[in-house]
Amino acid sequence: MSDFPNNGDELLDLDESPSAEELQNQVKRAQSELVQLRERQNQIEKEKLRLEELTRKQEELEHGRNEMADKLSRAIIVVQRETEEAQRRLEQLNSIQESFSEHLHNLDEIDPKAWNGRDLPKELTRALGTVDDARSAYARSHAKIAPSSDIEPAILDEEGDFFHESGDVGFVYWLRNGLAFTLPLLILGTIALFVWIWHLLTSSPR
Repeated sequence: MSDFPNNGDELLDLDESPSAEELQNQVKRAQSELVQLRERQNQIEKEKLRLEELTRKQEELEHGRNEMADKLSRAIIVVQRETEEAQRRLEQLNSIQESFSEHLHNLDEIDPKAWNGRDLPKELTRALGTVDDARSAYARSHAKIAPSSDIEPAILDEEGDFFHESGDVGFVYWLRNGLAFTLPLLILGTIALFVWIWHLLTSSPR
């Protein structure tokens, strides 16, 4: 950029009484410098606007980065807690599933037809113990399957219907299902009673 003209070099010296041609040249030079100054001013204004925009974006970047870093940091903590809780929940459900599967397998292995008369009392006691173990495991764990619900999960019957609360079904329904649940135990108890009576009769002195 050209420097501003000095008083002794560029400006009109009235004492020297310049000629008309020199005066015109000085006017042209002054006009040219004025144009350059205006262009330089425009460039400076544009540069000022550019720097102000950059400053605004930098401030926006710093504010947005700090805001999102804080939110993401807190969210990560929440996600970690939820992940750990979900992992514990998954491990708990897997353990319950393994326990229920084991007890169901033990119940399926109960075969009263394979018992002989001599071992019937022992086998019956063992079978009842297996049923009690399954009942205890179910009582301990069924609430953990759906801890947010106070209603026991519905169970599908053989026809695909659901067992609901007792108010939704009649007496015949519960009688039929109660007999289905207790009939095996009644049969086993009857057999054990006959075996005990037979043992008393055969072991009594004649």
